[in-house]
Amino acid sequence: MEGGFGSEFGGRGSGKLDPGLIMEQVKVQIAVANAQELLQRMTDKCFRKCIGKPGSSLDNSEQKCIAMCMDRYMDAWNTVSRAYNSRLQRERANM
Repeated sequence: MEGGFGSEFGGRGSGKLDPGLIMEQVKVQIAVANAQELLQRMTDKCFRKCIGKPGSSLDNSEQKCIAMCMDRYMDAWNTVSRAYNSRLQRERANM
């Protein structure tokens, strides 16, 4: 059966599932979900901060505010991510 469970989740035509491939697919799906959540949160926060009266276009000050807000949000996200990953590595090393 083309496109069935086995082909979606690592089947090799023999009906067996490849756990390694499944884990990689899950990791990719989690990364995509995280990226979507980051983009949604950033959009929501920056829109609320920068757009006073929604209209058909953004004026120059709104464009600058959105760009700066997104830059700051990404900088903060990256700083937190690096600190979190560093802490995880330290904790794993101490186990």
